Amino acid sequence: MSWFIILGVVALAILYIFWNYRRIRNMDEGTPEMAEMSAIIRSGAAAFLKTEYKTISIVVVIVALIFSLFVEKTSGLTFLLGAGMSSIVCILGMRSATYANVRTANRARQTLSIGETVKVALCGGSISGLSVQAFGMLGLLLVLILWRGVDYNAVSTGLIANLECNPYITRITTYSLGCSLVAMFNRVAGGNYTKAADISSDILAKLRHDMPEDDSRVPNVVADFIGDNVNDIAGNCSDLLESFVATMAAAIMIAVTIFKSALAGGSSSITEATFSATCIFPIVLAGGGLLGCLLGLGYASIRRMGDNPARELNLATWISAGLTVVIGFFASMFIFRNVPLYDSFRLGWVSPWLSSVLGIVSGIAIGSITEYYTSTDFKPTRKLAEIATEGEAFVITKGDAIGSRSCLLPVLVIGIALFVSGKLCGTYGIALSALGMLAFVGATVSIDAFGPIADNAGGLAESCHLPENVRTITDKLDSVGNTTAAIGKGFAIGSAAFATVSLIVAYVCNYTAVNAEPILNIASYIVVAGGIIGGALIEYFSALLTDNTIESARLMADEGDRQLSVPGVLEGKRRPDYNRCIEMAARQALKKMLLPSTLALLIPIAGGFLFGVDFVGGLLIGATIVAIPRALFMGNSGGAFDNAKKYIEGGFLKGHGKGSAAHKAAVTGDTVGDTRKDVVGVALDIFIKTMSTVANTLASVFSNITLIR
Repeated sequence: MSWFIILGVVALAILYIFWNYRRIRNMDEGTPEMAEMSAIIRSGAAAFLKTEYKTISIVVVIVALIFSLFVEKTSGLTFLLGAGMSSIVCILGMRSATYANVRTANRARQTLSIGETVKVALCGGSISGLSVQAFGMLGLLLVLILWRGVDYNAVSTGLIANLECNPYITRITTYSLGCSLVAMFNRVAGGNYTKAADISSDILAKLRHDMPEDDSRVPNVVADFIGDNVNDIAGNCSDLLESFVATMAAAIMIAVTIFKSALAGGSSSITEATFSATCIFPIVLAGGGLLGCLLGLGYASIRRMGDNPARELNLATWISAGLTVVIGFFASMFIFRNVPLYDSFRLGWVSPWLSSVLGIVSGIAIGSITEYYTSTDFKPTRKLAEIATEGEAFVITKGDAIGSRSCLLPVLVIGIALFVSGKLCGTYGIALSALGMLAFVGATVSIDAFGPIADNAGGLAESCHLPENVRTITDKLDSVGNTTAAIGKGFAIGSAAFATVSLIVAYVCNYTAVNAEPILNIASYIVVAGGIIGGALIEYFSALLTDNTIESARLMADEGDRQLSVPGVLEGKRRPDYNRCIEMAARQALKKMLLPSTLALLIPIAGGFLFGVDFVGGLLIGATIVAIPRALFMGNSGGAFDNAKKYIEGGFLKGHGKGSAAHKAAVTGDTVGDTRKDVVGVALDIFIKTMSTVANTLASVFSNITLIR
């Protein structure tokens, strides 16, 4: 019954999403030039996704067939369902953003009001954010309802293979893996596309030709606008949906394990009511978070907003998080109060709720820490802007120091939250802490999506030659959007850390005998070997993505230079060939996405079949330990570089404005940071989550088949 109530909340959210989508579509686009430029962006983004999904669909169908044939006969269907839900969210989020960007610019032009303009951008962002949570839950609820919940004793095999597995757990993990695989392709391809276009556009405009950043004469500028949507919107939606689904899946898998262990240990007090409660609570918590996000974002859309957009956006997040905490408390009380509890629930029925609250608090804390290190309101980014007067080398070195320094506090927050949640509620508490951080993901993704919509709006205002006072409004929103995007990246990395740890715990539980304690012996040479290789793979993956992006950017910069040398283009008498640059960006991104994307799928499979479950456990731990600080470093140093450049461009560094030596040094830093924050940093979290999900799906297979023992 609880699942059907949550399904009602999901249906309400989907209705609100499409109502907002229709509301955005009905708004005025503005001048003919704005409508024309917006149409180019929209069609380019749609063409890119259409081409990308031709490749993705082939891979998805092949993997689905393999699962049904060799793992569990219905798991291919749930894998396809996960891939489908992730794809729906990407397409819906991107389309809403490409409608919202020009309407945000036009609302600024019509009203000259920051508050009214914020509402339009947030309306577009809320479509992305609520879609992540609503469609992620919809798919999992369909799996649970169609196959009647979770049976801890069920056994099944593939259509060809005779390897036994629990079909209910396998369906949940393959649903999660379908989300993961699409997210990996979207992040890798979208990151290459957007940063190749962005870097080449910056090099042409700011370093080679002394032109404004979003000048319509620059051939690469429209590809840059499109890239904001295919990566920062579509890629981010699939990324956070995958984290959200993975934490719910991990909580259910751990619920199965601890119940079977309790039965094997001879516990007479634990009943099936306990098992049902531990399976239901994660879904109810996530549904309560979705309801909180609906109310928080709905309130933000109807209230009168002032001239401080950051405060308005933070208010929506705080309302959503606060309601999630309150709903989670009552859910924990009603679900656990009258059932027998495990000994690991140290504080009784309140333990699951406290574990989830630790995740919520951790998410907010990591966001605040990220804001401190990347926002121009605080010392680190301001000092980075000030040192730009000394040249590029000082900028890069100082930015690296900021990125490294910013890693410690978030990692401490994650470590402490995991330790305390484990003490409060055992391994189940770790999964709930991860889910707590993501329970209000609808609000966090909505605020994050605000950034690229505002950025596109500012770019359209400049490229369509709107008055300076309009650009002033969009610049302010863009500055806030840079900070919200940086906070969103910090949140994504933090949530990935929690999700991956919960998946690793679930993985060890999956292959451990029911009467044994789930332990991965970190002193074992097999585990250590896996850990070392896992850490090295993170560095290789980072280098692969960086090389691919820089090579694409170089080719696009050369093409842009060629077009600017055509008579009449630089003078503004004829338009450059935008489509050629758009096609080049798409071709390069799609060409280079397959190898990095499939590595996360193939590495744990090869490691598991060759060396066994312990090796894969070490692989996951090593990759996670290296990836978390690496991703934080990449995201925060990149965010600081970007905002330091914006600080100088805003005229806040006296005597050093646009076009100065300090500005050019900051542009160099921003160019370095672009690949870090929008390509490598955001892909690392999906890389470790995907490997962990693959490992969970095949844990029972690895434990039966190992070639080298």
